[in-house]
Amino acid sequence: MVTDAEWTRIRRGLRFGQVFEGTVVQVPRPGAIGIFVDIGLSVGGFVDVLLLPEQSEDWPTEGTVADFEIWWADSRRQIRLKPSDSHYLRNDFTDFVERFRPDWPSEVGRPVRDPEPPTLGEARVAPRSDGPSANSP
Repeated sequence: MVTDAEWTRIRRGLRFGQVFEGTVVQVPRPGAIGIFVDIGLSVGGFVDVLLLPEQSEDWPTEGTVADFEIWWADSRRQIRLKPSDSHYLRNDFTDFVERFRPDWPSEVGRPVRDPEPPTLGEARVAPRSDGPSANSP
């Protein structure tokens, strides 16, 4: 288990689009959640199903060595990756990025940081997951 301090240190050294050679170590439910990748760091790498081809038989299999790029890393102790090889990407990746992450090209090379905490105003209006607030009617 990686400590908070170690995860913070690792994350500070990561850049969006940074490429790592990795080995696919687990494909737990092909077509359902994604793949786990060892990129040689003390934290795991993961490629989400949303970035992989629709047909799971087109996914890299356990033992596959390939290049993977840093797609995201936040407070969870896991590095989100995207395959560098277009054969392992969803067929409509370019359209997917334009719809869901249009700033991706400008993010490449930038440091990976946690999202900023909400401002006080945003926190007051944010929906609560544990039921209504004490002030609600």
